[in-house]
Amino acid sequence: MIELNQVSVAFWGVKAIDGLTASLSAPVCGLIGPNGAGKTTLVNLLSGLVSAAEGTVHVQGTPLLGMKPIARVRFGVRRSFQTEQVVEDLSVWDNVRAVLDHVPHERANLQAQLAEILAYTGLSSVATRPGQQLNLFQRRMVEVAKALVGKPKLLLFDEPGAGLTEQESQLLRAAIVGIPARFGAQVLLIDHDVDLIKATCTQTLVMDFGRRLALGPTAEVLEDPDVRRAYLGT
Repeated sequence: MIELNQVSVAFWGVKAIDGLTASLSAPVCGLIGPNGAGKTTLVNLLSGLVSAAEGTVHVQGTPLLGMKPIARVRFGVRRSFQTEQVVEDLSVWDNVRAVLDHVPHERANLQAQLAEILAYTGLSSVATRPGQQLNLFQRRMVEVAKALVGKPKLLLFDEPGAGLTEQESQLLRAAIVGIPARFGAQVLLIDHDVDLIKATCTQTLVMDFGRRLALGPTAEVLEDPDVRRAYLGT
């Protein structure tokens, strides 16, 4: 559960997020809107890369804004970036293993946890391959795998489907949809691929000019005339 109450973020006097209030309770939530709507700013706020000028944010009832970024990671907030953060000269296994240096985990079952995550993300067969030898889809799945270690509470995925083929997108969808039940974490998904949002998200927040344009069941939101005008161009 993500609860935003009158949240504002300003850069040089311009509000990138303007009085945003929303309660995101679905296991997988979508976040969409036109370019410049404030989507990435919201993800940066949740992960601690930017600060709020006003408002409060709670995740699973815990106030988030007073935490430093590393404290949020330890609490259970994970994120991916639009450009994959894969270390080129480390193996897939070591790329994922490195995250455990920063999060609480049970040392006794470390190997089993990593093996489970790599199997879930379809990376077992390339576990020893260095990052520089991975294709785009494999790099994206490494980002998913890194987000899953150490009992996460909230996963923030920023356009994970960009540039993937239809078959790769289907594999990504299946992985995202299964995360809440398998790993107990909520997912907030930003993507311009409306088909991906439809297939994975039961609740969607639409932003425009830093404000909430719509929030509700994904199918209803995507049929909203204001949403179609602002985001879908119809």
